[in-house]
Amino acid sequence: MTDIRKGKRVKNSRSTVQRNTYKLDKLFEQFKEVKKAEGIAYSTIGQYDENFAYFVDYLDRADIPHDIRKINEDVLRSYVIYMREEIVRYEGHKYKPEAEQTEGLAPSTINTRLKTLRVMFNCLIEKGLIRSNPALGVKNVSEPEEAICVLDADELRQLLSSPNQRQFADFRDYVLMNFLLDCMTRISEALNLKVSDFNLKDHLVTIPASIAKNGKFRILPMSQSTTKLIGELIRENKEDFDSEYVFLANYGEPMSRDHFRKRLNMFAKRAGIKKNVHPHLFRHTAATMFLENGGDMRHLQLLLGHSDLRMVLRYTHLSGKSLAKQHAAYSGINQVIGKHNKPRKIKR
Repeated sequence: MTDIRKGKRVKNSRSTVQRNTYKLDKLFEQFKEVKKAEGIAYSTIGQYDENFAYFVDYLDRADIPHDIRKINEDVLRSYVIYMREEIVRYEGHKYKPEAEQTEGLAPSTINTRLKTLRVMFNCLIEKGLIRSNPALGVKNVSEPEEAICVLDADELRQLLSSPNQRQFADFRDYVLMNFLLDCMTRISEALNLKVSDFNLKDHLVTIPASIAKNGKFRILPMSQSTTKLIGELIRENKEDFDSEYVFLANYGEPMSRDHFRKRLNMFAKRAGIKKNVHPHLFRHTAATMFLENGGDMRHLQLLLGHSDLRMVLRYTHLSGKSLAKQHAAYSGINQVIGKHNKPRKIKR
């Protein structure tokens, strides 16, 4: 009897299962499950989703299959070139004028999107789901170290005087601006805070690990004036809304970052401020003022919630006033010239 199996390939593994192991979308979902189990903040997971969607969109435009075997250094370098030279920044954005919708993303934006891919590939390697990291030889785009814009005290006063506190939405924005300036939280952290996160009696607010960017909780002090404003907003919310969140839109749902950004632009125009006023500007401004007023860098690190002190060092070059004060106090020339040789005041 002839063996009909002779010379034919024997099928042992399921081809559909094998194909799934190479699907980029499937691998991304597995990566997210790992990160969720590690307790990564929901906002960070959201950033992973957003940055992965940008990459997938590029693959579709370039007609590259969503197959991990097709992703290599050349593909990723082409993606970088696409982001630098072809993609239109803010394309279709409702609140951005055409003048700002320019070709090419900012280097920091490109590097942020690359970071998501690196983190994903490294995670998949650790879990044995892929064998090599296609992003290993792809370097970040160099970022020019430009001075970060901050607001001065007069501009802050003008901005804070802009909202009409008789209106609920304006009052809520006024409270949020005060809170951001006082506690130096990220806007994503502030908008996800609940009533239970505030200890008004002891002037404290807890940033839960679930909303903190680095996945670590921290407890921050609040000034008496900020505590009073938060308490007033909580009572105002209770009058009409049944929500555990503190910063609410005027229909009772948690406020979005884009909504607040749009309203900040309105207040800035009303106050005659020419600078680009955005939510994160309060964090930059508060950190700079903290250093200028003699604050300790280690304490600033704890307030900002940075795991690495190097992240705080960027604020040192912002604080020119603080640098001049330290130089005047500790410059070696003081010991050389002595008091009698210092310039003297003769005339007015």
